[in-house]
Amino acid sequence: MKHKSLIGALLVFTGAVCFSSKAIIVKLAYQHTVDPVSLLALRMIFSLPFFLLIGFFSGRKENQVSLKRKEWINLLLLGIVGYYLASLFDFQGLQYITASLERLILFVYPTMVVVITAVVRRKPIGKTQLAALGLTYVGVFIAFAFDVNLQGQANIAIGALLIFASAFTYALYLFGSGSMIPKIGTFRFTSYAMSISAVVVIIHTWFVNGLAIWNFSYEVYTLSLLMALLATVIPSFMISGGIKMIGSDNASIIASVGPVSTIVLAYFFLNEVISASQLFGTAFVLAGVLMITLKKSPEKKKAPVA
Repeated sequence: MKHKSLIGALLVFTGAVCFSSKAIIVKLAYQHTVDPVSLLALRMIFSLPFFLLIGFFSGRKENQVSLKRKEWINLLLLGIVGYYLASLFDFQGLQYITASLERLILFVYPTMVVVITAVVRRKPIGKTQLAALGLTYVGVFIAFAFDVNLQGQANIAIGALLIFASAFTYALYLFGSGSMIPKIGTFRFTSYAMSISAVVVIIHTWFVNGLAIWNFSYEVYTLSLLMALLATVIPSFMISGGIKMIGSDNASIIASVGPVSTIVLAYFFLNEVISASQLFGTAFVLAGVLMITLKKSPEKKKAPVA
């Protein structure tokens, strides 16, 4: 039993670190003159074959019932909202802000799920949740103020708003997926949602530039392939597998390493500055998110944002 728990913890930890590398890879790719839409399309094109294969085999293995028309429609909407829009806002926002601030803002999505649930289901927000919300957004403000002072860029506000939009759309995806995952299965649901998102991204790219995405430097394609495997496909299933072994409550604690690992990776690969105020803001965000996440029932298996 201890052996299984250790493996599950290692899966979640490694998956969270891999997820956190996505912003680093995107920022590195931007150094080689590539636009957000094309980069996102390359990520999805390289990811799509893996998700199609995993979706096919997991569907047979999990022995799930056939999906009805309504469920396919819900899957389509969730795939568009959760991975297409969330990723599009994220890639656009990373043009303007640091990788560290991006991951910190994205990490507040559990607080947004609480707010969405309160509004849609008319469920009051408790005192503990209010305190957690306060901690989280104070922490984001502290980190945001540090970035403004460091960079002095007017566009940093635009970048932060785009990342908040990414976190919000991903929160909508999580809110809507709660009733779908038990019916479809975790791996199957993730594969289908990601596959739908990939197709929508490719269509978007075709309208924007006619799919003229094969004229970049080799570094862009190398980084895109790395992002597809290391920061998309592999961590998606590592997190899901880890949650099955140790439960979502324990996984939430371990996955909180994400923002911290992004700060460390950004320091080494992007030469981003690590400051006391940045770490202070991160600590606030982690405390607030964990207060909210650990109050959720353990049966809701949710992966960190990609």
